[in-house]
Amino acid sequence: MAQWISIPKTEGKASRQAHADLPKNTFERELGKEGFYGPATQMYHRHPPTGWKKIDGPLKPSAFDTNKIQDSTSSPWDATPLLCNDYFNFRFWKTETNMDHLVRNGDGDELLFIHSGEAEFFCDYGHLHISEGDYLIIPRGTMWRIEIASSLSALLIESTNASYQLPDKGLIGNHAIFDPAVLDAPELDQTFVTQQTEEEWSIFVKRRGILSTLIYPYNPLDAIGWHGTLMPVRLNWRDIRPIMSHRYHIPPSAHTTFLSKHFIVCTFTPRPLESDPGALRAPFYHNNDDYEEIIFYHRGEFFSRDNIHSGMITLHPSGITHGPHPKAFAAGKHRTRDETDEVAVMIDSREEVDILPQAKALELKEYANSWQQS
Repeated sequence: MAQWISIPKTEGKASRQAHADLPKNTFERELGKEGFYGPATQMYHRHPPTGWKKIDGPLKPSAFDTNKIQDSTSSPWDATPLLCNDYFNFRFWKTETNMDHLVRNGDGDELLFIHSGEAEFFCDYGHLHISEGDYLIIPRGTMWRIEIASSLSALLIESTNASYQLPDKGLIGNHAIFDPAVLDAPELDQTFVTQQTEEEWSIFVKRRGILSTLIYPYNPLDAIGWHGTLMPVRLNWRDIRPIMSHRYHIPPSAHTTFLSKHFIVCTFTPRPLESDPGALRAPFYHNNDDYEEIIFYHRGEFFSRDNIHSGMITLHPSGITHGPHPKAFAAGKHRTRDETDEVAVMIDSREEVDILPQAKALELKEYANSWQQS
């Protein structure tokens, strides 16, 4: 059984407690392993670790604006692909019409996050209403379709060859962050029964990235009952109650909502800011070199970013320091706000992330320069 090399040591001027009571006029940077779960060291610098003058080469933060996506399609298989690796596919879907077919993902579980709009979701298990702010986990192999009530836009995050699970909540207990009782499942209600017609339906099945079409002379969503523990579930961000500390800035890992084999999904929701005089009130600079960070900004003003608006996506790759923008850091230092109002979805990926051509077309070219002090 391997063990980390762990020799606690302090050198020079350092705070006694990480993320609090920093030496005067310093900037803290954390170097860690395994996200925020492994061994870590906090360093204290005279200058912001993101204060670069220029970046040459591909290793730089990127930002993309999904508001520029014009394509609207009735099928999630035609959603705009943005980022991917061998373990997940990150797409953005805009639709203004009902699906006239069923889909089934044979490659992995699907996670939807509804950015705007609302719809009726029909699947093997029944019927469920979905709307803005909902997560919807669809297990691999589930047949489904939606009927929209208004124009809908959503993230689609496929966990390729893996499943979504809940994090171990440890000392804080199973009911913390969100109580599993708030998870909603589809029901075999009258709305579901009414759509069980004898008309012809097609299922577009994706397996290994290739679509096959199955045609039935009836609607195959014809279940009359089921029992078990595998099913789609819905969670709205408003039912998430974040962990807070008035004395210590809690790392993003504490906001983990779902786990997959090679990445985690976190949700940032409104919360009070730290009130202790010595506590950091903005994310600490960090070299999270085992993970790549993707954030989708759903609504509000993200407290660690400047000039980021709803519908944008940022990618902060491993190998380069992550950290707050100068104005956001200054706002925390001068305590100009008492609480956050942002809602954002973060993916920390263990594997490197590829930027697809469709994302390149939405890229804000000067984002990497936005840490420069004016």
